[in-house]
Amino acid sequence: MVNLSDSPPRIYVACLAAYNSGYLHGAWIDADQDVGEIRDEITAMLARSPIEHAKEYTIHDYEGFEGVTLSEYAGIDMVARMGAFIAEHGALGAGLLEQFDADMEQVESILENCYHGQFASLADYMEELTTESVTIPEALRYYVDWDAMARDAKMGDDLFTIETAHGEVHVFSNK
Repeated sequence: MVNLSDSPPRIYVACLAAYNSGYLHGAWIDADQDVGEIRDEITAMLARSPIEHAKEYTIHDYEGFEGVTLSEYAGIDMVARMGAFIAEHGALGAGLLEQFDADMEQVESILENCYHGQFASLADYMEELTTESVTIPEALRYYVDWDAMARDAKMGDDLFTIETAHGEVHVFSNK
């Protein structure tokens, strides 16, 4: 389960020349902004470095990525893309990125093509799907085991879920 904090995705970018010289010099930068803006903030941080002509940087910390791991040398293009995705989709976006090892192409495709919505449980999704496509006589409705149907769908690898909170399950079909 992913718990999205109140913090927007952001990175702490440090000047490598300063760090290697024993100084801590860096800046927190919002990661959900345009790549050019992030690069401009990195350039400005390097210009303020106590070491002249500093050019190299590294990501020393990050927050708001909610379980998604960033390496210290992660590309700024990918950081901005993931930051914007998490800012837009919240815990669901972070959960997808975590489940699919931050493969942005796959995550965006799955969200666009395989997402069935948010439900209290997978069993609730199975009930809604079934009752929309089949008329179940009222006398038999209470004999249908929605939990067993949900379990079978998951075991059959037909569906997967991302739980973002208690009673908040997002359902996806597998391709």
